[in-house]
Amino acid sequence: MNESPLLSCDARQLGRSLRLWRSLRRMKQGAVAAEMRVSQTTVSRWESGLAAPLLEEQQALRRLMAARLDSAADFELGRLVERAPVPVHLICDLSHRLLAMSRARERHCRLPRAELIGRALWCYATPEIVAQEARLDALGWYEPAPGAVEFETGAATEQDMPILRSRMRWVRFQLSDGSFVRLAETVAEDDAAIDAGRAGAAAPGVRSEASRG
Repeated sequence: MNESPLLSCDARQLGRSLRLWRSLRRMKQGAVAAEMRVSQTTVSRWESGLAAPLLEEQQALRRLMAARLDSAADFELGRLVERAPVPVHLICDLSHRLLAMSRARERHCRLPRAELIGRALWCYATPEIVAQEARLDALGWYEPAPGAVEFETGAATEQDMPILRSRMRWVRFQLSDGSFVRLAETVAEDDAAIDAGRAGAAAPGVRSEASRG
């Protein structure tokens, strides 16, 4: 399993995201270049797709453009996700770090939501999720108004944030600061996978009670 989305995403898409992110923040290429410790020409080549950032530069760009729920409107979005009655979570589209999670999604997890918030979820991706990530560019995911993406995924239940055998839907949209987030919703679940996931999620709690006894 890949440990980073950098292994499956086209790095040139970072340049496209950077151009839009910078324009919304009214930042000049020179300011980004100074932050990244590269030349303005390099930033221009990234944004035009003529060059791709090196691995360390990709990581730095992802940190620079990481999504945060800082504004009042974006914070409220996080609260709406938390109150959603369906299994859904919100991540930074670039870093895959968890920003918000509904209680319906938390019930499948082996760790409480508070311990998962801020954690990069890529390490939990199934092979189907990895494959879908690699197809996002061809599906127009990085265009100004991408459509939702739906696909089937297999199960990976023996982990802190289990993935059930299910149908998933991804929706990409932009926060008020120009960063991008992804809403990931489980739209159809396999009944057997649900039972297995709940059993796995309950096990740590059982062990915790036993240890206190």
